[in-house]
Amino acid sequence: MLEIVVKTENWERHIRVSAEELAALVHRIGDDGDRFLVVQRIPDLPDVFAQVWHEAGGDYTLEHRDGAQDRHFETRCDSPAEAAGALTGWARGEAGWDAALTWSPLDMGPPRDVPPLELDEGEREELEKHVREVLAGGYVSRSQLAETAEEYLVTQDRRPVSRAQAEALADRLWLERVAEQARWEGETDPERLTRAFTALGEAGITARENFACCRACGGSEIQDEAAPGDRGFVYFHSQCTDSAAAGQGLMLLFGGFDGSSTTTAAIGREVVAALDAVGLPSVWDHDPTRAVTVTPLDWRRRLVG
Repeated sequence: MLEIVVKTENWERHIRVSAEELAALVHRIGDDGDRFLVVQRIPDLPDVFAQVWHEAGGDYTLEHRDGAQDRHFETRCDSPAEAAGALTGWARGEAGWDAALTWSPLDMGPPRDVPPLELDEGEREELEKHVREVLAGGYVSRSQLAETAEEYLVTQDRRPVSRAQAEALADRLWLERVAEQARWEGETDPERLTRAFTALGEAGITARENFACCRACGGSEIQDEAAPGDRGFVYFHSQCTDSAAAGQGLMLLFGGFDGSSTTTAAIGREVVAALDAVGLPSVWDHDPTRAVTVTPLDWRRRLVG
């Protein structure tokens, strides 16, 4: 799999696709509402991306940017295969991936001037602390993190952080987190959890991470996520994620879609077994009305973007 995220004009988001899947997406574009792809690395890095634009009957416009504004280039490809091949080489970081194409620099104008934040020390510390907490959860994108930074201190009569300032702050803290996670070795507990949830999904249990904002919303929305034939569900919501990131373990909510305590208890046993299979300890008293808690838990979730 390629360590990339592919975003489409029609709001699809494809994570860690194969070269064949990326090629299929490039071949697909061209119709109204589905004319371009943006490809970002995992983890996402500020101003590092590749993208392709195509309208039916025309050629393929390919761009890539490598950080600074003077590192933004454009070329044209005659076929989807040529465009897909270049994007695949970019995604793999292959030496000379761009050598077969003729690139032209794009004039992106002067760099944006972002004024410093006008916050007192207490507000600045509070804002950075909150943004770091959101980052520690691990499910946020760079754009979502910037939105968080922009909105956190807003009051009815004051908006102290502009969008540009929020993006600059979010990118700085994002890159700190990327550097930190680069030192992590081996499989992390959140990655083990994802393996457990994948296995549960394959066994007919709807399994969702960081799903909904609270238990009430999650409970009312989870059945809409079910695949045909799913017997029950397991999920944790964003407040559970916050607790896990704070070192307090992770609460998993589960149940049967038929509403019976017997089915719910059976789902609970499968959840515990799936956690055990990936080496995650859990606490549950076999009461179908109580959640399963994953503890102890070292919550180091790698950013995607």
